[in-house]
Amino acid sequence: MAGRTPTAPKRRKPNPAERRRELCDAAIQLLADHGAKGLSHLKVDRKAGVPDGTTSFYFRTREALLRAVAERLAELDLATLQSVADSADGGGDNPSPSRLSQVVIQAGSEPQLSHTRARYELTMQAARDPELAATLRQATDAFTKLHREILVHLMPHGAELESAVVEDLSNVTLTFINGLLLRSAHGDRVVGSAEQLDGILSAIAAGILKSPDRGRLTEPGGLRPVRRRRVAGSG
Repeated sequence: MAGRTPTAPKRRKPNPAERRRELCDAAIQLLADHGAKGLSHLKVDRKAGVPDGTTSFYFRTREALLRAVAERLAELDLATLQSVADSADGGGDNPSPSRLSQVVIQAGSEPQLSHTRARYELTMQAARDPELAATLRQATDAFTKLHREILVHLMPHGAELESAVVEDLSNVTLTFINGLLLRSAHGDRVVGSAEQLDGILSAIAAGILKSPDRGRLTEPGGLRPVRRRRVAGSG
Protein backbone atom coordinates (compact mmCIF):
# COMPACT_ATOMS: atom_id res chain seq x y z
CA MET A 1 0.00 0.00 0.00
CA ALA A 2 1.31 3.46 -0.92
CA GLY A 3 2.82 5.47 1.88
CA ARG A 4 3.58 2.47 4.15
CA THR A 5 7.13 2.34 5.43
CA PRO A 6 8.74 -0.98 4.49
CA THR A 7 9.58 -3.11 7.51
CA ALA A 8 13.17 -4.09 8.09
CA PRO A 9 13.98 -7.78 7.68
CA LYS A 10 13.81 -9.64 10.96
CA ARG A 11 17.24 -10.68 12.22
CA ARG A 12 17.68 -14.39 12.82
CA LYS A 13 18.13 -15.23 16.47
CA PRO A 14 21.42 -17.13 16.88
CA ASN A 15 21.16 -20.79 17.77
CA PRO A 16 22.47 -21.14 21.35
CA ALA A 17 24.38 -24.37 20.67
CA GLU A 18 25.93 -22.90 17.52
CA ARG A 19 26.87 -19.70 19.36
CA ARG A 20 28.52 -21.69 22.16
CA ARG A 21 30.61 -23.57 19.59
CA GLU A 22 31.64 -20.32 17.92
CA LEU A 23 32.72 -18.84 21.25
CA CYS A 24 34.60 -21.99 22.22
CA ASP A 25 36.39 -22.09 18.86
CA ALA A 26 37.45 -18.48 19.34
CA ALA A 27 38.67 -19.32 22.86
CA ILE A 28 40.66 -22.30 21.52
CA GLN A 29 42.47 -20.01 19.09
CA LEU A 30 43.20 -17.49 21.84
CA LEU A 31 44.64 -20.24 24.04
CA ALA A 32 46.77 -21.48 21.15
CA ASP A 33 48.05 -18.01 20.24
CA HIS A 34 48.42 -16.35 23.65
CA GLY A 35 48.16 -19.02 26.32
CA ALA A 36 45.85 -19.12 29.32
CA LYS A 37 46.85 -15.60 30.38
CA GLY A 38 45.57 -14.27 27.07
CA LEU A 39 42.08 -15.66 27.58
CA SER A 40 39.23 -13.51 28.87
CA HIS A 41 35.52 -13.17 28.20
CA LEU A 42 36.01 -9.84 26.45
CA LYS A 43 38.83 -11.15 24.26
CA VAL A 44 36.64 -14.07 23.20
CA ASP A 45 33.89 -11.58 22.29
CA ARG A 46 36.32 -9.62 20.12
CA LYS A 47 37.82 -12.75 18.54
CA ALA A 48 34.38 -14.16 17.70
CA GLY A 49 33.10 -10.80 16.46
CA VAL A 50 30.11 -10.72 18.79
CA PRO A 51 28.79 -7.92 21.04
CA ASP A 52 30.64 -7.35 24.30
CA GLY A 53 29.14 -9.43 27.08
CA THR A 54 28.09 -12.33 24.87
CA THR A 55 30.67 -14.74 26.26
CA SER A 56 29.81 -13.75 29.82
CA PHE A 57 26.15 -14.45 29.07
CA TYR A 58 26.90 -18.02 27.96
CA PHE A 59 29.73 -18.74 30.41
CA ARG A 60 29.36 -16.85 33.67
CA THR A 61 32.81 -17.64 35.08
CA ARG A 62 36.27 -18.31 33.72
CA GLU A 63 36.01 -21.88 35.05
CA ALA A 64 32.78 -22.40 33.09
CA LEU A 65 34.45 -21.07 29.94
CA LEU A 66 37.50 -23.33 30.32
CA ARG A 67 35.34 -26.40 30.91
CA ALA A 68 33.22 -25.61 27.86
CA VAL A 69 36.39 -25.21 25.78
CA ALA A 70 37.63 -28.58 27.05
CA GLU A 71 34.33 -30.18 26.01
CA ARG A 72 34.61 -28.60 22.58
CA LEU A 73 38.19 -29.83 22.18
CA ALA A 74 37.14 -33.34 23.18
CA GLU A 75 34.35 -33.17 20.59
CA LEU A 76 36.79 -32.05 17.88
CA ASP A 77 39.38 -34.65 18.87
CA LEU A 78 36.88 -37.49 18.73
CA ALA A 79 35.65 -36.25 15.35
CA THR A 80 39.24 -36.32 14.06
CA LEU A 81 39.77 -39.86 15.36
CA GLN A 82 36.56 -40.99 13.68
CA SER A 83 37.48 -39.29 10.42
CA VAL A 84 40.88 -40.98 10.30
CA ALA A 85 39.33 -44.32 11.23
CA ASP A 86 36.75 -43.98 8.44
CA SER A 87 39.43 -43.10 5.88
CA ALA A 88 41.34 -46.25 6.83
CA ASP A 89 38.35 -48.56 6.26
CA GLY A 90 39.10 -51.12 3.62
CA GLY A 91 42.84 -50.76 4.09
CA GLY A 92 43.30 -54.25 5.53
CA ASP A 93 44.61 -55.27 8.92
CA ASN A 94 47.79 -53.24 8.56
CA PRO A 95 47.00 -49.95 6.81
CA SER A 96 50.04 -47.90 5.86
CA PRO A 97 50.52 -45.47 7.43
CA SER A 98 48.73 -46.46 10.62
CA ARG A 99 45.73 -44.49 11.87
CA LEU A 100 47.66 -43.71 15.03
CA SER A 101 50.53 -42.01 13.22
CA GLN A 102 48.14 -40.15 10.93
CA VAL A 103 46.40 -38.64 13.97
CA VAL A 104 49.70 -37.65 15.58
CA ILE A 105 51.09 -36.02 12.44
CA GLN A 106 47.84 -34.13 11.92
CA ALA A 107 47.99 -32.93 15.52
CA GLY A 108 51.40 -31.41 14.79
CA SER A 109 50.19 -29.45 11.74
CA GLU A 110 47.60 -26.71 11.27
CA PRO A 111 44.71 -26.54 11.70
CA GLN A 112 45.07 -29.29 14.32
CA LEU A 113 48.21 -27.73 15.80
CA SER A 114 46.15 -24.93 17.36
CA HIS A 115 44.08 -27.57 19.12
CA THR A 116 47.25 -29.24 20.38
CA ARG A 117 48.59 -25.99 21.80
CA ALA A 118 45.25 -25.16 23.42
CA ARG A 119 45.09 -28.65 24.90
CA TYR A 120 48.46 -28.26 26.60
CA GLU A 121 47.32 -24.95 28.06
CA LEU A 122 44.16 -26.58 29.39
CA THR A 123 46.15 -29.49 30.80
CA MET A 124 48.07 -27.11 33.04
CA GLN A 125 44.81 -25.54 34.20
CA ALA A 126 43.30 -28.99 34.80
CA ALA A 127 45.90 -29.73 37.45
CA ARG A 128 43.82 -27.50 39.75
CA ASP A 129 40.36 -28.31 38.36
CA PRO A 130 39.20 -31.95 38.67
CA GLU A 131 36.10 -31.35 36.52
CA LEU A 132 38.22 -29.88 33.74
CA ALA A 133 40.64 -32.81 34.02
CA ALA A 134 37.76 -35.30 33.71
CA THR A 135 36.55 -33.62 30.53
CA LEU A 136 39.99 -33.70 28.93
CA ARG A 137 40.31 -37.36 29.88
CA GLN A 138 37.47 -38.28 27.49
CA ALA A 139 39.58 -37.59 24.42
CA THR A 140 42.74 -38.92 26.08
CA ASP A 141 41.08 -42.27 26.81
CA ALA A 142 39.86 -42.56 23.21
CA PHE A 143 43.33 -41.79 21.85
CA THR A 144 44.95 -44.26 24.28
CA LYS A 145 42.59 -47.03 23.14
CA LEU A 146 43.43 -46.33 19.48
CA HIS A 147 47.13 -46.26 20.37
CA ARG A 148 47.05 -49.70 21.96
CA GLU A 149 45.13 -51.24 19.07
CA ILE A 150 47.49 -49.87 16.42
CA LEU A 151 50.63 -50.61 18.43
CA VAL A 152 49.73 -54.31 18.43
CA HIS A 153 49.31 -54.23 14.64
CA LEU A 154 52.67 -52.49 14.20
CA MET A 155 54.50 -55.28 16.04
CA PRO A 156 55.34 -58.65 14.46
CA HIS A 157 53.19 -61.22 16.29
CA GLY A 158 51.73 -58.33 18.30
CA ALA A 159 48.48 -60.19 18.88
CA GLU A 160 50.43 -62.81 20.83
CA LEU A 161 51.81 -60.32 23.38
CA GLU A 162 50.60 -60.45 26.97
CA SER A 163 48.22 -57.63 27.91
CA ALA A 164 50.67 -56.42 30.59
CA VAL A 165 53.42 -56.13 27.96
CA VAL A 166 51.12 -54.19 25.63
CA GLU A 167 50.28 -51.88 28.54
CA ASP A 168 53.97 -51.18 29.19
CA LEU A 169 54.74 -50.67 25.50
CA SER A 170 51.79 -48.31 25.26
CA ASN A 171 52.97 -46.24 28.23
CA VAL A 172 56.48 -45.86 26.80
CA THR A 173 55.42 -45.00 23.25
CA LEU A 174 52.68 -42.64 24.48
CA THR A 175 55.32 -40.81 26.49
CA PHE A 176 57.36 -40.45 23.30
CA ILE A 177 54.32 -39.20 21.37
CA ASN A 178 53.49 -36.64 24.05
CA GLY A 179 57.04 -35.34 23.91
CA LEU A 180 56.84 -35.20 20.13
CA LEU A 181 53.62 -33.19 20.22
CA LEU A 182 54.98 -30.86 22.86
CA ARG A 183 57.92 -30.09 20.59
CA SER A 184 55.51 -29.51 17.71
CA ALA A 185 53.54 -27.12 19.91
CA HIS A 186 56.76 -25.12 20.33
CA GLY A 187 57.36 -25.09 16.57
CA ASP A 188 59.98 -27.85 16.55
CA ARG A 189 58.74 -30.59 14.23
CA VAL A 190 61.18 -33.48 14.17
CA VAL A 191 59.09 -36.21 12.49
CA GLY A 192 57.85 -35.34 9.02
CA SER A 193 55.47 -38.13 8.04
CA ALA A 194 53.15 -40.77 9.44
CA GLU A 195 55.24 -43.49 7.77
CA GLN A 196 58.36 -42.22 9.54
CA LEU A 197 56.54 -42.20 12.88
CA ASP A 198 55.34 -45.77 12.33
CA GLY A 199 58.96 -46.83 11.86
CA ILE A 200 60.08 -45.05 15.02
CA LEU A 201 57.32 -46.54 17.16
CA SER A 202 58.02 -50.00 15.79
CA ALA A 203 61.72 -49.60 16.57
CA ILE A 204 61.03 -48.42 20.12
CA ALA A 205 58.69 -51.34 20.78
CA ALA A 206 61.08 -53.86 19.21
CA GLY A 207 63.95 -52.61 21.37
CA ILE A 208 61.87 -52.91 24.53
CA LEU A 209 60.83 -56.46 23.65
CA LYS A 210 64.52 -57.41 23.42
CA SER A 211 65.07 -56.35 27.03
CA PRO A 212 65.80 -59.05 29.67
CA ASP A 213 62.19 -58.89 30.89
CA ARG A 214 60.79 -59.11 27.33
CA GLY A 215 58.83 -55.89 27.58
CA ARG A 216 57.74 -56.13 31.23
CA LEU A 217 58.91 -52.74 32.48
CA THR A 218 56.52 -52.00 35.30
CA GLU A 219 54.68 -53.67 38.12
CA PRO A 220 51.45 -52.66 39.91
CA GLY A 221 53.56 -50.89 42.53
CA GLY A 222 55.48 -48.83 39.99
CA LEU A 223 58.69 -49.21 38.01
CA ARG A 224 60.66 -52.39 38.41
CA PRO A 225 63.85 -51.92 40.41
CA VAL A 226 67.00 -51.63 38.32
CA ARG A 227 68.99 -54.83 38.35
CA ARG A 228 72.53 -54.08 39.37
CA ARG A 229 75.22 -56.05 37.66
CA ARG A 230 77.87 -57.57 39.87
CA VAL A 231 81.29 -56.13 39.19
CA ALA A 232 84.16 -58.59 39.02
CA GLY A 233 86.02 -58.66 42.33
CA SER A 234 83.20 -57.08 44.32
CA GLY A 235 81.72 -58.71 47.40
